[in-house]
Amino acid sequence: MTEVLLAIHLMIAAALVIMVLLQRSEGGGLGIGGGSGMGGFMSARGTANLLTRATAILAACFFVTSLGLAIIADAGRRGSIADEIRIENLPPAPTTPQAPVSQ
Repeated sequence: MTEVLLAIHLMIAAALVIMVLLQRSEGGGLGIGGGSGMGGFMSARGTANLLTRATAILAACFFVTSLGLAIIADAGRRGSIADEIRIENLPPAPTTPQAPVSQ
């Protein structure tokens, strides 16, 4: 189960990176050659809206798979991290030096 979710997570991450790189920083959308480069299929604004929505959906999927992986990784544990810290495992507290006893 973990391997499948991890593979999906990696594919979503790669798609998210590609989707972000396709966008133009000025909001022109599909920064490869301008808005008319697609042969009139979509306007520049429509392309920007499509890429923005796809990026938001991929980001939400990335968030969900991240949470899923974290939950699966924590499933085998009992208790919290604070339970693993025990007083016996801590180093002894430094003691103050005492004056020598005269005999």
